[in-house]
Amino acid sequence: MKEWVGTVARLLTGGVWIWAGLAKLPHPEDSVLAVRAYQLLPGDSASTVGHLLPVVEVVVGLCLVLGLLTRFAAAVSVLLFAAFIIGIASGWARGIEIDCGCFGGGGADPHAASKYPWELARDVGLLLLSTYLVWQGRTRIALDNLLFPPLTESGLDLEALDDQHSGV
Repeated sequence: MKEWVGTVARLLTGGVWIWAGLAKLPHPEDSVLAVRAYQLLPGDSASTVGHLLPVVEVVVGLCLVLGLLTRFAAAVSVLLFAAFIIGIASGWARGIEIDCGCFGGGGADPHAASKYPWELARDVGLLLLSTYLVWQGRTRIALDNLLFPPLTESGLDLEALDDQHSGV
């Protein structure tokens, strides 16, 4: 059952990353504007982050959807969501009203403060799903299962034995 929950978490989180990244890829200048609007990064690092972020989001999303390097992709996902939560909460606390830029766009938004609670709740939920994937690791219908089969001893699946022993 844990592997099926992980599969749903993997597909949902991966799909969100792909959607977010693909929305930003055609307009990198908007992504840079969104990162700059948070006023958190020094110098021109916002430009670098704004250009790289959509690519990282798509790669992490593809890895999660495909179930490839799931734990690593989920760990990157946790770090990204933590950064986004800090950014949104920081902007809100400082009274900065900006579009989060999560799915494209960015910059000033006079109605942003009313959106911050939803954006934070969404990102916390996705961070929790990503954390579950780091903990769970293996999921169903994943390339990891083909490329990195569970360790076996004398033809026995040690993970299956552990699950049976723990009553799962």
